[in-house]
Amino acid sequence: MNLPRILSKLFRRHGDLPGDVEVQDLRAAFASRYHNFKLLLTANNKALEIMSELEMALEGGRPFGMSFVKSRCTAVSVNVFRIIKHLDELAPKKYTELYNRFKTIEARVQSDLTARQVHLRTDELVLPLQKIDKNMSDQVGNKMANIGELRNEVGIPVPGGFVITAAAYEAFMRFNDLQIEIDRRSQAATTERIDELLTLSSDIQQVIMRAPVPERLEKEIIDAYQLLEAEMQPGIKVSMRSSALGEDAAGTSFAGQFRSELNVSQENLIHAYKTIVASKYGLPAITYRLARGIPDEEVLMCVGCMAMVDAYAGGVMYSRNPLNFRDKGIVINSVWGLPKAVVDGTVDSDLFTVSRTSPKTIVHKAISKKEIEFRCFPDEGVCRNELIGPKATEQSISDEQAVDLAEIAVRLEEYYGHPQDIEWAVDPDGSILILQCRPLQQLNETELTGNPKSGVNTEGIESKLAGGVTASPGVACGHAYIVRNDADKLQFPEGAVLVTAQSLPRWAPLLSSAVAVITELGGVAGHLANVAREFGVPAIFGLTRATEILNNGDLVTVDAESRRVYPGRIDALLSEASVRKNLMAGSPVFEILKKVTRHITPLHLLDPDSPDFRPKKCETLHDITRYCHEKSVHEMFSFGKEHHFSERSSKQLVCHVPMQWWIINLDDGFREDVKGKYVALENIVSIPMLAIWEGVIAVPWEGPPPVDAGGFMSVLMQATSNPALDPTMRSPYAARNYFMLSKHFCSLTSRFGFHFSTVEALVGDRASENYISFSFKGGAADLQRKVKRAIFVGQILEQWGFRTEIKEDNAFARLEGFDADYMKSRLKIIGYLIIHTRQLDMVMSNDNSVMKYRKRIVDDITNHVLTDMSTVEDQPNEPASPS
Repeated sequence: MNLPRILSKLFRRHGDLPGDVEVQDLRAAFASRYHNFKLLLTANNKALEIMSELEMALEGGRPFGMSFVKSRCTAVSVNVFRIIKHLDELAPKKYTELYNRFKTIEARVQSDLTARQVHLRTDELVLPLQKIDKNMSDQVGNKMANIGELRNEVGIPVPGGFVITAAAYEAFMRFNDLQIEIDRRSQAATTERIDELLTLSSDIQQVIMRAPVPERLEKEIIDAYQLLEAEMQPGIKVSMRSSALGEDAAGTSFAGQFRSELNVSQENLIHAYKTIVASKYGLPAITYRLARGIPDEEVLMCVGCMAMVDAYAGGVMYSRNPLNFRDKGIVINSVWGLPKAVVDGTVDSDLFTVSRTSPKTIVHKAISKKEIEFRCFPDEGVCRNELIGPKATEQSISDEQAVDLAEIAVRLEEYYGHPQDIEWAVDPDGSILILQCRPLQQLNETELTGNPKSGVNTEGIESKLAGGVTASPGVACGHAYIVRNDADKLQFPEGAVLVTAQSLPRWAPLLSSAVAVITELGGVAGHLANVAREFGVPAIFGLTRATEILNNGDLVTVDAESRRVYPGRIDALLSEASVRKNLMAGSPVFEILKKVTRHITPLHLLDPDSPDFRPKKCETLHDITRYCHEKSVHEMFSFGKEHHFSERSSKQLVCHVPMQWWIINLDDGFREDVKGKYVALENIVSIPMLAIWEGVIAVPWEGPPPVDAGGFMSVLMQATSNPALDPTMRSPYAARNYFMLSKHFCSLTSRFGFHFSTVEALVGDRASENYISFSFKGGAADLQRKVKRAIFVGQILEQWGFRTEIKEDNAFARLEGFDADYMKSRLKIIGYLIIHTRQLDMVMSNDNSVMKYRKRIVDDITNHVLTDMSTVEDQPNEPASPS
């Protein structure tokens, strides 16, 4: 008897009966163990759910960011620690080695999570363009490193200026503890919902805009501007552009995802700087990083400040055709005024295609009607002017300027060694200035679909829309959804065709959900077109009246290569479509997740009977959960074995079965409180106990089998050699049967004659918590026959899904993780077997008798015990022959 039991009897309250005190002790012990067991299973289920999320993230193509990786790693660690803690509560000091294993594994996870931290080479906050080249991309970002290279090494004209560096960004963030607050908010958001991302984006940007810039940083920005002012002219305005680390790198353009502030005065430099830093957390940038698997921590925001060019014409050119790697022509897109109209997709641009061979000639020219232009305000900012008269239809640059631009494009491609995407402007004096240069995202042969070689015949199929330009090739089918504003954007359905008036960068967040894009305005040089190609989303731009002709919900097939939109689903075209890119595979975030999951999801501890099934062999968090779950069930199973009670602490069951059954209510197993010594079956609500009882009474017992001579002599020898079988002595083999129960739990200790069996079961609504443990031993015959009877019982249980183990004359069986109805059906089988396997050990030497009784038992279970069960699972498996 343990110390609490002794103390409770020494200090018993006046009026407490001995049986009452014993019941209180049992209830307290059960409540504590059951509470910790349920908490452990809850933590176990949550840990396994998170592990499943991690595995699905690695297998699927859905975007996720570092906030997902960090939050899931934190959550799984928290739940595994809870599992260990609750196991320690179940069995104090028995499994303490698990704490050390957990600390070791957790340290490995954290090491992999922090392995890719950016380390800055310098603490300089501002650098002039004169000091910058392409080797400084980790300090000033790729965009400004390329501008510095063009100015200082290639000799290409660029505006003068300076860069606010990555070190400045770090100083600003550190000064205000911004990263901690951003991480906290990001981990709490649901990245699958665009409305939550929009709220997150707005909240973070406001936090950044309210944060002060460190005094030293502000002074160095103003000083750098004043040096530029002295070099150029008093009161010069600047353009301020993002140049984040990783931006404009090969494969990750970040096209149009960050803010640019044009024509900024000295008074607004700091505000404009914070606006661009905050744009790192704009909705387009957040969704882009998620889709490309780029960690937030690796995108340090540098800002380039260059003298503003009040361009009379500008645009974007490609040193090769971005839509066809076989086309070597130089493609130039041009508009009146600032190139903003091209990159924003707000106007149809002039298109020039120039030959690569010398002398360069224009091989194709298409002059569009350009209805607007952007120009610099005299004071600050930019204005949008409507173009009227002949200027709208005139070409925005001369043929000679187009050839000059082509020469620059070829020169830049030769210098960098691969095709280039170049933003340019022509100043009022007619000089060409390069504003930006980055690697061109060019489609390869495997990404070109729907070409004439495919052999798909669409003759006779009338298109709903035709024309425009192919912004991104491919074929896709979906329901049209027209987006005119942010409210529409928030309602955009997964797998729809995005239809909009302009190809604005603000629609880029929808490309992860859209199957295709259709716009009325815009060209192949715009930011949205770049991102569509990067994401592999078919897109047709410049389809006039698309928002009038198409309606929300229209099922359409978009063939971007032929620039046609067909009504309905055209399977012949769709069969030619390429598989959409998995942008996450191989990305930095994806690789980090692959590394950390090595310490989380693999399972090495498979066999509980193996000598390696111990804490020291836990190599992953999954191993710990597996080990703890196995041991927690074992500790819970042992409740009935470790806690005994006397008849005076129990109620006798009133029933018509000619045996004595004693009940103790551990918690809520009775419908109502019972006074006196007896309890009626109608007053019991314990789910597992009632299921066992249904099996007990399902088929009347016909009595012991006929005993042959060998069986009789075996019983006689046992009876004379085992004093416990003396009917005059108080014996553990007396026909007494004890239930400890609550509504969902039951522990049965059953003794019938020479046989002893125990059942522990937990049955409720949560399948993952449900379990049955059954043991059977004893008998009146010799050991050999008792062993055969144990094997016989084990084989019967295996036929209905139990895992069994035989140790001499002991049969052990276990079942877990099924729903309540399934578990109740198996408890019925156990109830039946407890009654109907009595004294079968006496016929175990006769194979014919064994076969006969096996058939009878299987028939009884199938036709009587499980009469209300009709599923396939309730049909027995083919048994093995007894040995």
